[in-house]
Amino acid sequence: MPSSLLLEVPALADFNRAWTELTDWLSLLDRVLKAQRVMVGDLEDINEMIIKQKATLQDLEQRRPQLEELITAAQNLKNKTSNQEARTIITDRIERIQSQWDEVQEHLQNRRQQLNEMLKDSTQWLEAKEEAEQVVGQARAKLETWKEGPYTMDAIQRKITETKQLAKDLRQWQINVDVANDLALKLLRDYSADDTRKVHMITENINASWASIHKRVSERETALEETHRLLQQFPLDLEKFLAWLTEAETTANVLQDATHKERLLEDSKGVRELMKQWQDLQGEIEAHTDIYHNLDENGQKILRSLEGSDDAVLLQRRLDNMNFKWSELRKKSLNIRSHLEASSDQWKRLHLSLQELLVWLQLKDDELSRQAPIGGDFPAVQKQNDIHRAFKRELKTKEPVIMSTLETVRIFLTEQPLEGLEKLYQEPRELPPEEKAQNVTRLLRKQAEEVNTEWEKLNLHSADWQRKIDEALERLQELQEATDELDLKLRQAEVIKGSWQPVGDLLIDSLQDHLEKVKALRGEIAPLKENVSHVSDLARQLTTLGIQLSPYNLSTLEDLNTRWKLLQVAVEDRIRQLHEAHRDFGPASQHFLSTSVQGPWERAISPNKVPYYINHETQTTCWDHPKMTELYQSLADLNNVRFSAYRTAMKLRRLQKALCLDLLSLSAACDALDQHNLKQNDQPMDILQIINCLTTIYDRLEQEHNNLVNVPLCVDMCLNWLLNVYDTGRTGRIRVLSFKTGIISLCKAHLEDKYRYLFKQVASSTGFCDQRRLGLLLHDSIQIPRQLGEVASFGGSNIEPSVRSCFQFANNKPEIEAALFLDWMRLEPQSMVWLPVLHRVAAAETAKHQAKCNICKECPIIGFRYRSLKHFNYDICQSCFFSGRVAKGHKMHYPMVEYCTPTTSGEDVRDFAKVLKNKFRTKRYFAKHPRMGYLPVQTVLEGDNMETPASSPQLSHDDTHSRIEHYASRLAEMENSSGSYLNDSISPNESIDDEHLLIQHYCQSLNQDSPLSQPRSPAQILISLESEERGELERILADLEEENRNLQAEYDRLKEQHEHKGLSPLPSPPEMMPTSPQSPRDAELIAEAKLLRQHKGRLEARMQILEDHNKQKKYPWEANERGHNVGSLFHLADDLGRAMESLVSVMTDEEGAE
Repeated sequence: MPSSLLLEVPALADFNRAWTELTDWLSLLDRVLKAQRVMVGDLEDINEMIIKQKATLQDLEQRRPQLEELITAAQNLKNKTSNQEARTIITDRIERIQSQWDEVQEHLQNRRQQLNEMLKDSTQWLEAKEEAEQVVGQARAKLETWKEGPYTMDAIQRKITETKQLAKDLRQWQINVDVANDLALKLLRDYSADDTRKVHMITENINASWASIHKRVSERETALEETHRLLQQFPLDLEKFLAWLTEAETTANVLQDATHKERLLEDSKGVRELMKQWQDLQGEIEAHTDIYHNLDENGQKILRSLEGSDDAVLLQRRLDNMNFKWSELRKKSLNIRSHLEASSDQWKRLHLSLQELLVWLQLKDDELSRQAPIGGDFPAVQKQNDIHRAFKRELKTKEPVIMSTLETVRIFLTEQPLEGLEKLYQEPRELPPEEKAQNVTRLLRKQAEEVNTEWEKLNLHSADWQRKIDEALERLQELQEATDELDLKLRQAEVIKGSWQPVGDLLIDSLQDHLEKVKALRGEIAPLKENVSHVSDLARQLTTLGIQLSPYNLSTLEDLNTRWKLLQVAVEDRIRQLHEAHRDFGPASQHFLSTSVQGPWERAISPNKVPYYINHETQTTCWDHPKMTELYQSLADLNNVRFSAYRTAMKLRRLQKALCLDLLSLSAACDALDQHNLKQNDQPMDILQIINCLTTIYDRLEQEHNNLVNVPLCVDMCLNWLLNVYDTGRTGRIRVLSFKTGIISLCKAHLEDKYRYLFKQVASSTGFCDQRRLGLLLHDSIQIPRQLGEVASFGGSNIEPSVRSCFQFANNKPEIEAALFLDWMRLEPQSMVWLPVLHRVAAAETAKHQAKCNICKECPIIGFRYRSLKHFNYDICQSCFFSGRVAKGHKMHYPMVEYCTPTTSGEDVRDFAKVLKNKFRTKRYFAKHPRMGYLPVQTVLEGDNMETPASSPQLSHDDTHSRIEHYASRLAEMENSSGSYLNDSISPNESIDDEHLLIQHYCQSLNQDSPLSQPRSPAQILISLESEERGELERILADLEEENRNLQAEYDRLKEQHEHKGLSPLPSPPEMMPTSPQSPRDAELIAEAKLLRQHKGRLEARMQILEDHNKQKKYPWEANERGHNVGSLFHLADDLGRAMESLVSVMTDEEGAE
């Protein structure tokens, strides 16, 4: 929009800002809607998206008034301005934003409708998928029941019937698969813009399984029908073949008899006729060779299936008979040929036959060698097996020829005499007859031996090759089955992996459920490691056998290993991502606490899980929550409360309400503690344990008080407070007892119920508590006011006096029971008085008293009411009382009674009687008898030191609050040392209040420092305090040195007077025995000496505190000067003590001389 228009029409700036904001929001919403994708087929994901869309629509409707206000503002602007350009721009922008609004709304409605339709379609598809998977499972189960059985007609017929029934069932079940496929195609087509991986992968898996089942059933049906046909035809073919064998055997017998007739060789015509008949017989034999081999092979197959039955024995006999007849027929045929071929050239024919056999054997050996090596996959080896089976059949066919030829050669060499051989062998040159015969014999015998050797070698080679083929087939089949099984399992796991949504799209509440599912998947795929190892072992075994796997098998193995590794990595990455998401965003994380702060603040987490807060405007960080900082700042308003117990209680009450612990009942707190099994009180709790327990507590409070409890804010604030109280060093751990003490002290419960619960935490199993355990409880309790800087008013951080007071109350028993502890706590000991006062403050908040304040005239009095027991009808409200305001004629040390609830008539009568009694008492009485509302305990300067129990782990240096506390205490002591100890008109309460006033002034002085000099971090504050404490020590040292010089001068003066009078030298201090003074002057001197002794004791105690405090310093300058400062203080103290004793001795000696 032009700047000139904005100057001319100032209201356009507000309109433009509102329009831009709403337009940007609509654009962002539109981009988010377009980016949202759901997993098609995942009902949970679709329902979650529908809920999101519903929430977005509600958000859009909630912003509709903003649109209407913008339209109204635009109409008003158009009515008020006469600038046509401005009116045009306003109209254009309103039309654009209305159009954008309508588009987004339409998109939302269309998307919601689409999601509803997707939910319906996905539900139908999932139901159809379940039915399809069910029928696939049924079919696979039936396939698994199929086993190879006996090849009997009944068994084969039964299997054929089962197979046909399964095929019929498959045709019926095909409808279920088709329905699932149709619904899947509809999902893939209609919702392609969303994530359809799950539908696609599941559908592919179902179809692949279904196709595999169909293929197996079809192959089995074909094989069974072929086996059935074979069983039907085999007996007929066998009978027919045996009948032919009988006929051929008869023909062979006739020819054999004809060839053995005498002078047959002389009848050439007869020989030719017999040769023709033999050739016809040999032709029939060769024509029936394949029939014989098929019958023999099928018979052996049927025989193996019938093993152990009577039919097997009968079939074996018939096969043996067939083989015997076939072998005899072949032998007879060869014998007939050998007799018919007998002539003068017989040795030459034998020589040629042997040569032909040697050539054939060499060719077959080469052929067998060419069949190597073993193939690298099952189909290749199966083909090699079929080739070698044909090769073996050829060898078996040739075996009778080779055996007959060798037998003929043997007979020829045996029957022919040397004279005959001599005639048969013709050489170009003349040789002796014996040598000619020997040459023929040697040649035939050598060739026969070579044929026999090569034949045996070829048979051995064939048998070895068959063994290798059989072993390879077995191993490759096992490898194929293992790879198929592994592939199926990997595909199933990959289907599940493919259905995973990005971790960023998951709901926080569902992270744990998804994590459990992925862990379950990891457990399911863990056995796959054995499958992968088994496949690899099988591959290595094949390599060891010299079998080189085919490229297909190698790629399959590599693919399976890669998929397995990727699946493992994916599962581990998924678990890691879910763990991180669950850690960072899950119920046990601190992510939900990030909403406890608003911009520009951001909640961050340190490495030890302790939260801290970043202000992006000032680019600073701090430990305290911004709301906690504001709360602490608001507590400064209560510093004008004069009385420390009430000041502390009112601060705690404000803190209690800010933390919503005033809504927490004791039973609910105990239930939460028990739920998290917090029973070992000495055990440390880390940040996550604290957050989990606090979350349980505040979740229950939110259910009971929905509009009062903001769970993230309350958990973060309460965690912040607990760390401030018990872990100032931010180590990230506090004790269970500390956690319980903090929560129970501020919860809503009866006071004595809190006492009982806390006592039970430190008591033994017998119900008794010793000093050490009580010290632990009191130490953790005193940390609560200590964190507010109020601990000095409650006896300081040393809990030993309180423990000693309790056990003195119990007559110094070694252990106390709960009843004695409760009786002591009812006396409200000084270290714990803040807790009952807190309960009274809480009870007085809603109290309304029908009385008027005599100072501010408030009527009725709300809160505490203070009635004077010195004057009739004199009341003060809590504001006036806490601020120390009094009316004329009434003093603060006058007795008063406090009411936190409206008074009764009995209390009115009792107070009237007390006022009447006090009317007759003087002011001196009230000044000398101040009343304390608590049981005082010995101060830190009294009694022996008791070991303070170790608090929760902290840093080596004290925290800022304790430094301020110690510094304020020393300031108060310095003020008191200047004369407040001798002021009897000030009550103990007023002294404590003066001390708190000093703390307040000191804090104000810190706040009033210039920004340049004001420390900005805890480390700077500590350095500043260290420098101030060093200066303070130097000032105290100078004061003590000055006082020592004055005392030394007084001592020298008295000594000179003593010597001037001629008295004996002053005795040593242990020998001094002062006597009673005889004059007022002596009494005054003795009193002054006593005061000096008391002052000396205070100085020694103060120096002891300074020494203890000095021991805690860790800076080098303190380490270097520690010996000098503390040593000087002790020397000063010794000199001062000797001066006091000498002074007393001088005074007593003067009195005796006079």
